[in-house]
Amino acid sequence: MKLKQTLLSLALATGLASGPSQATAEELSVATFIPPQHHINSFFFKWFGEEVEKRSGGSLTIKVYPAGQLGAGPVQQYKRVVEGVADIAFGLQTYAPTIFPKTILMVPPGKHQTALEATRALLSVYDEHLADEYQDVKLIGLFTVAGPAWAATKDLSTLEGLNGAKVVPFATMVTPLLEDLGIVPVQMPVTEMYTGLSTGTIDGTTISPAQMDKPWNFAEVATHYIDNIPVTFAIFFVAMNKERYLGLSDEHRAIIDELSGEPASMMGATSFHNEGQRGLDWLATNPDAMKDVVSVSVSAEERAKMDAVIAEGMKEIFAEYAERGIENAAEIHEAMNR
Repeated sequence: MKLKQTLLSLALATGLASGPSQATAEELSVATFIPPQHHINSFFFKWFGEEVEKRSGGSLTIKVYPAGQLGAGPVQQYKRVVEGVADIAFGLQTYAPTIFPKTILMVPPGKHQTALEATRALLSVYDEHLADEYQDVKLIGLFTVAGPAWAATKDLSTLEGLNGAKVVPFATMVTPLLEDLGIVPVQMPVTEMYTGLSTGTIDGTTISPAQMDKPWNFAEVATHYIDNIPVTFAIFFVAMNKERYLGLSDEHRAIIDELSGEPASMMGATSFHNEGQRGLDWLATNPDAMKDVVSVSVSAEERAKMDAVIAEGMKEIFAEYAERGIENAAEIHEAMNR
């Protein structure tokens, strides 16, 4: 994954390189929309901050501003980093689908089952298919979280059970696929899903297993936990403002380069993977919390039916991409799922 810049030519083009630069004390602001205790803050950015400080001898540090302190909500995160509201931002590509149409082809179901698998696949196709979508930033990391289950108030383990069910997808782009399965897709932020399940506004939502536990507590309002579903993914970026990056000293830019790409991407995927595993462990060891929840797996026969419907639906998505001028969407999706 070629995320490193051609530093000298870029610096010359912006008039920043008039000779060797010396490292001076720098602090990079990091914008996240998630609460301080979220594992991306407590695990990923803790790792990133410690590495930056250690490798720079303390002359380069980061300061995380969680819970939308540099701007509320996840939707504008990419805009914030491009415009320099934050030096670094964490966000989701699905909130800017017109900017990242090729990247979000990883969202629909395919070969992969885990965040680690899907993230490795993204890295493997980055140079050939995705790099042009990140020209306005210094991309630090690109990673996924898997949605391998539904938390629901009814049995959604069959096509018959899915018919007419109101289900929140992991991303808007899979709405046509859910409709093909007979689902009525409902767009809803995660902060409203607990109430949605408890009031019947929705019948189910796509989740990571950890969401049955705190802070989301879906085990309190769901009656069914359904796994072996067609796995969809959410995709995240950690990006740096390009001018801020180019304005760093040579030493500090080199540190950012060393951590960017595969190291940061796989650490982000590991953060989500570990949280998913924690959720599975919680499900297995907290029978009292799950006593009112029926755990059911989609049978091999029903899963095959679902997969067949989705395969046909993907053809519609590829055709829609072609109408927008991206004629190789099927090729990109196939490359992501080799």
